[in-house]
Amino acid sequence: MHVYASKKTKPITEIIAHKHHRNLLIFIVSDGVYKPIYFKEELLMPVNLKGRSLITLKHFTTVEIRYLLDLARDLKAKKRMGMKGSLLEGKNIVLLFEKASTRTRCAFEVAALDEGAHITFLGSNDSQMGKKESLEDTAKVLGRYYDGIEFRGFKQETVELLAEHAGVPVWNGLTDLYHPTQILADLLTITEHVAKPLNKVKFVYVGDARNNMGNSLMIGAAKMGMDFRAVAPKELFPSEELVAEMKEVAKETGGRITLTEDIAEGVKDADVIYTDVWVSMGEEDQFEARIKQLLPYQVNMEMIQKTGNPDVIFMHCLPAFHDLETKVGNEIHEKFGLKEMEVTDEVFRSKHSVVFDEAENRMHTIKAVMVATI
Repeated sequence: MHVYASKKTKPITEIIAHKHHRNLLIFIVSDGVYKPIYFKEELLMPVNLKGRSLITLKHFTTVEIRYLLDLARDLKAKKRMGMKGSLLEGKNIVLLFEKASTRTRCAFEVAALDEGAHITFLGSNDSQMGKKESLEDTAKVLGRYYDGIEFRGFKQETVELLAEHAGVPVWNGLTDLYHPTQILADLLTITEHVAKPLNKVKFVYVGDARNNMGNSLMIGAAKMGMDFRAVAPKELFPSEELVAEMKEVAKETGGRITLTEDIAEGVKDADVIYTDVWVSMGEEDQFEARIKQLLPYQVNMEMIQKTGNPDVIFMHCLPAFHDLETKVGNEIHEKFGLKEMEVTDEVFRSKHSVVFDEAENRMHTIKAVMVATI
């Protein structure tokens, strides 16, 4: 039913013709095979997520996550064909941002506009939330005005309170604990670039494994039955409570959770090497300590070669400190003498890197979440 842009299937650029038949869009690909994609929302609903909030992927089943990925593929193909959408026509969406953002804000805005929704953006100084008005009261007011609420900020408790009181779907655009919309984009990207089903993928996260990305990637991998390995100093392992919880999930899905300090053993036979910044927003005073801890875990070409897999892909949620083309990068260089941090420029720009496909997929998977839940 779906068009996949992977090594074993036809990329969207090879589509040479298309035609409509009622609610069915039929693609005619260059090998003469017809591949149908249904865009009407009711035809895409074997799973009903209407009214659901996305706070963490812990609350979603494997089937529900796979459904969101399938929907995202279809919406991506639709956009590539230049087809105007109307699945969110007449809907109003508010974006609440405590933390600055490039990809999350742009992905939500473009995704919503593509399908006909109206957007309101409220930055940290644009509302009285938590200042003169409680989170509960703010949530109840916004729920009267809007059909969906996105929150990107610090405390997980904030997005949970919004979801509890708003009465409309609330989506977690990032908190200190979780980043679920990023994980959906990551899973979609893996399906496009690794010629294996997700439950056969060996996924390695290298670096600070107790941050929001380490937590969220472990959750996503466990839900999809993947072989997940966190390669990090022991003091930067995910919490024991979350690891135990995800190991129970992995038992049900056929997945595996491994934590190790051993780089060579951890990356062996990996299909995916993933890393993130060593210091998250709000932790800028930790650079010196993290550099000492994590410099041996820098993703470089030597690490890529240790996988033994010539087709291994490199992923990063961005932004990445891989050169001196940023203000922060130069500050780090002046203070610590490093030109590159979590990943070398060689790896970042290599054939292994899929970071910009990954960034694009933020938009398509976020669109799928909004379409499915509003």
